[in-house]
Amino acid sequence: MKILLAADGSKFTKKALAFLVTHETLAGEDAEIVVVNVQMAVPSRVKSMVGAQAVNSYHEEEAQRVLRPIEKFLKRHDIEFTTRWTVGNPGQEIVRAAKKEKAHMVVMGTHGHGILGRALLGSVAQNVLTQCDVPVLLVK
Repeated sequence: MKILLAADGSKFTKKALAFLVTHETLAGEDAEIVVVNVQMAVPSRVKSMVGAQAVNSYHEEEAQRVLRPIEKFLKRHDIEFTTRWTVGNPGQEIVRAAKKEKAHMVVMGTHGHGILGRALLGSVAQNVLTQCDVPVLLVK
């Protein structure tokens, strides 16, 4: 089973990762985890001021800041994985990655916003739940 783990580096990502490791039978013996980090795009005016290369370097550094500890953790637990990062709207990019990777399930942490928070701020988890064609496991 191929599982896409959406990782933003928060404590909720750590909880989702811990859940996956402690429930390794969830994915079966042939488990494959694809860890995806989505970086929010910087405004175009910033990109034009500092240059595309500086912005790309920034995104890569931020993605690696999130992905490196996860890579170390998964290696320590001898779990097969790959990592990816992209730039864009997190909800849309997670759904796009799940389709591209042909994931059987998406696992992600949820920040636990209430109804008012989702109404005012939107929710990446809510977007993924409504747009994704595969099961989504939210870990709180």
